[in-house]
Amino acid sequence: MTTTNAFGFSVDVPLTYAEADLRVRELLKAEGFGVLTEIDLRATLREKLGVEFPRYEILGACNPPLAHRALQADPDAGLLLPCNVVVAERADGGSRVSFMDPVALLGLVGSAALGPVAADAAERLRRVAAALES
Repeated sequence: MTTTNAFGFSVDVPLTYAEADLRVRELLKAEGFGVLTEIDLRATLREKLGVEFPRYEILGACNPPLAHRALQADPDAGLLLPCNVVVAERADGGSRVSFMDPVALLGLVGSAALGPVAADAAERLRRVAAALES
């Protein structure tokens, strides 16, 4: 079941962290996204703060044609790129995959020109979430 909040949506899946990470990357690729950045938050918190945290990775996903359209509509849109996707380990051995909602984020800007690009990106990310659930 997909849950939503003010800035994104998430799906809980019965996949291990490693399985969920691999699967979300495959599904993102099928929707035209590449992963430009990877932030291992668990490792960062351990290194910088000496604290333990469950496995939690932030993937910076980018769909080049959508990014190009957004930048053509508003050059400052680069501040809102890429689309973040989080893969997090759950205590029960499953995983939660969370997606930034481009429509909600770009809604902060109030640019009508960016609306269609955000809607396209959100639709693609929602298909990834739906495929993870099936």
